[in-house]
Amino acid sequence: MKTIKEQYKKEVIPKMKKELGYKNVMAIPKIEKVTLNVGLGKSLTNKEYVKTVENTLTRISGQKPVFTKAKKSISAFKIREGMVVGAKVTLRGKKMDDFLTKLVHITFPRMKDFHGIDALKKHIDKKGNFSFGFKEHTIFPEIKSDEVEHIHGLELTITTTSKDKAETYFLLKYLGFPFIVDEELENELKDNNFKNN
Repeated sequence: MKTIKEQYKKEVIPKMKKELGYKNVMAIPKIEKVTLNVGLGKSLTNKEYVKTVENTLTRISGQKPVFTKAKKSISAFKIREGMVVGAKVTLRGKKMDDFLTKLVHITFPRMKDFHGIDALKKHIDKKGNFSFGFKEHTIFPEIKSDEVEHIHGLELTITTTSKDKAETYFLLKYLGFPFIVDEELENELKDNNFKNN
């Protein structure tokens, strides 16, 4: 199984040059970092739940999460300034490559009733960042279902060097992300975004 890094060098760069007209390799977008984030929500005071979240992120990512704190108090949610409200991990380099390789080749194929990601309509913002939410952390191969006491969701954000939505879409599609393909929309994106590369 090729890693995402190998795939990018051997397959994605040549494909983006050929199909999207990039002349300069340095102009081709790449992935900068991956962020995994879990909000603690109503379980802020449940120490077991917080421990589960910490354990999950450590197993999935290979590094310990950082706990994020509230910047200001919100009385309606019983949140005080400085209270831990979430946990996140930022991956770069080899750990990022390992995580993305497992995500594309193992995690996505394991999802039940999964029909692909509608990336053009929902998951890529105008700055070219891709976000995707998982309802259950048990989808990741590092988590053994018989050990799970608390199920929680998590959000994945992929930050790229892309200038816009179109560049991120084709970068991730060529890396093997299971996107729902709309050929008409794809051709429109190519015509509108890659004429001057």
